[in-house]
Amino acid sequence: QVQLVESGGGLVQAGDSLRLSCAVSGRTFSSYAMGWFRQAPGKEREFVATIDWSGSVTHYANSVKGRFTISRDNVKNTVYLQMNSLKPEDTAVYYCALKFGSGYYASPHQYDYWGQGTQVTVSS
Repeated sequence: QVQLVESGGGLVQAGDSLRLSCAVSGRTFSSYAMGWFRQAPGKEREFVATIDWSGSVTHYANSVKGRFTISRDNVKNTVYLQMNSLKPEDTAVYYCALKFGSGYYASPHQYDYWGQGTQVTVSS
């Protein structure tokens, strides 16, 4: 089994920054890609960012490109999402997800494991 635990969410004002972390533990004996997704009330879960095992390939949703940065530390088994210039429309529960294999993935259906989520609220 694999466990993912997100942290770092909170209440901030528009224009502020937050850094989310996702700690990975358990049976991770092969390479894996990581992704961040978010879900606002009454909306579908949407893709935010993904990163491959090496950390050298990343992909972002257009809505966050230039403001958010995904990174990973494979020694610490942790993935990060640095969120700058936050907007009220970024308010959502943010989830990290893990997909065994190479490459990177933007569809939530491709992921094998999910965290419980962390709430991010951006006030105007």
